[in-house]
Amino acid sequence: MAIGLLAKKLGMTQLFNEHGRVIAVTVLQAGPCTVTQVKEPTKDGYRAIQVGFEPVKERRLTKALQGHLKKSGDGRFRYLGEFRLPSDGAQQIAYALGQQLTVDLFKEGELVDVTGVSIGKGFQGGVRRWNWKGGPATHGSTSHRAPGSIGSTTTPGRVIKGHHLPGHMGNRRVTVQNVRIMKVDAQGHLLLIQGAVPGPEQRLVIVRRSTKKPDVIAAAKKLQENMIVEEEESKTAKAKAKKK
Repeated sequence: MAIGLLAKKLGMTQLFNEHGRVIAVTVLQAGPCTVTQVKEPTKDGYRAIQVGFEPVKERRLTKALQGHLKKSGDGRFRYLGEFRLPSDGAQQIAYALGQQLTVDLFKEGELVDVTGVSIGKGFQGGVRRWNWKGGPATHGSTSHRAPGSIGSTTTPGRVIKGHHLPGHMGNRRVTVQNVRIMKVDAQGHLLLIQGAVPGPEQRLVIVRRSTKKPDVIAAAKKLQENMIVEEEESKTAKAKAKKK
């Protein structure tokens, strides 16, 4: 697991890149995170660091958690998270209790993975949850959004597992991969991530270096390349419209 930071989703905005293109970004308050525990293979069976994020009043913590956090200093944190470290000696980095981890871990243009809990939608029908087409809207039909028959014949004589049906939607742990960091604000502890990330505003997310493309700096497309792509897409759309 790649090293990263705990962050809070503040909302979305937009900015202009160096080619004058508008880009939608999500603003994350990433850190500073304090190392509250260092786990070693000899004692814990694996290498990892535990970090704390967002100061909170001491009375909101249990006595056990207060005692645990005192080992790393006077910090009191609302959230605790753990990041596994590589076990091979070549990439070992020494971490100390009380050490601060900031947005300096990341660079502009770097690809990261962002994990969060998606917005809960409650109990939803199949049309919204699974994009069902729905039944006929006219000619006397009374079945517009209902599931209809889902049973099988004698063989197999049951409903197949994983059948798309109404049920609880959202409120699941989701990870978006390989999203680009558009801007790093070290003074304000902010990361501006291209596109959307899971979860509502003011909720916890985890930002890590990309698992599939680590240490990749993705530069923005040149304006001329974007214009060529848009022209080709426009020609294709016009050609399809003429055929119809």
